[in-house]
This record gives sequence, structure tokens and C-alpha cells, in this order.
Amino acid sequence: MNGRVIWITGLPGSGKSTIADAVIKIRPDIVILRMDELRKFVTPQPTYSEVERDIVYRSIVYTAAIIAEHGHNVIIDATGNLRRWRDLARKVIPRYAEVYIKCPIEVCRQREISRGDTRSAPRNIYYKGLQGSPVPGVSAPYEEPLKPEVVIETDAKSVEEAASMILELLPVSNS
Repeated sequence: MNGRVIWITGLPGSGKSTIADAVIKIRPDIVILRMDELRKFVTPQPTYSEVERDIVYRSIVYTAAIIAEHGHNVIIDATGNLRRWRDLARKVIPRYAEVYIKCPIEVCRQREISRGDTRSAPRNIYYKGLQGSPVPGVSAPYEEPLKPEVVIETDAKSVEEAASMILELLPVSNS
């Protein structure tokens, strides 16, 4: 039986990784694929060009599909700013769900500024976006999901509430 793949999408700083970490504390059997970590491996000196983004996002979809085929549940922790990448995942992964982490951009900016060095996410992204770097929601588009299975407003929900909402999408663990 195929595992379930859940893509947690939202603006940088919306809470995707924090929520994924909360889920994994409850369900350590879930595999988390983090775009920031994959990008550092696939593109050690990222340019964030459209071609590069397409390669990296297609890679994460493929990896999630293969892991799910082997029966593991997967969380994709990635902005996925263009719908076409999330639509690709929905097309090729039989048990797929999308969770939209909705958060006002000002809250995202403040979180990004105050975040410690515990994440592999690039630093000062909103500042870089104002300087012309392609940052979703600033100088690059962020296409909100049209029909996500779950919407979580992280300026109104706690991390624990958000994790519970995601866990409801997953089958009960056999471990």
C-alpha cells in the first residue's frame, strides 16, 4: 500500500518547518523532505532561477513519490510557490494532500527576521526580495492553492493545533 504524501505549502516564514517538526515529534515514522535541505544538496550555489527551481521541485516530487510507493508517509516542507509543481505532485502521487499554511506576509517577515540559526533556510530572504532576489510573495509570485485539503491560518492557530490538523490526514501509525 502506498504511503500518503502531504505537501505543506506557504510563504517563507509562515510556519511550515515548525509545524512539520511538531508533526514528527508525534509521528517519528513520517519522512520529511525539506526543500531548503534538498536545494543545498542539488544546487550547492543556488541561483533560484526558474529553470533551477523547476529541477529542484520536480526532484522533490519524484523523491516523495518513490518513498510513498514503498509505503512511507511523507511530508514535503516546501514553499512550492507555483501551482504547477503542486499539481504535478497531485497528478503522480495517488495519496496526495495539500496543506496551505496561510499567514500574512508581515507576520512571515517578522518570523524570518527573528528566526534562529536552527533551520537550513536561507537568511534575510525578505530583505533580499526587496533588493530584487526572487522571493515568493515579494519579487516572485506565490500562487495560493485553489483547493487544498486543509488551510491553516498560523497567525490564529497554535503549532499544536496545526500539527493535529495535519495528523488527521494521515493513517494511524503501525509502529
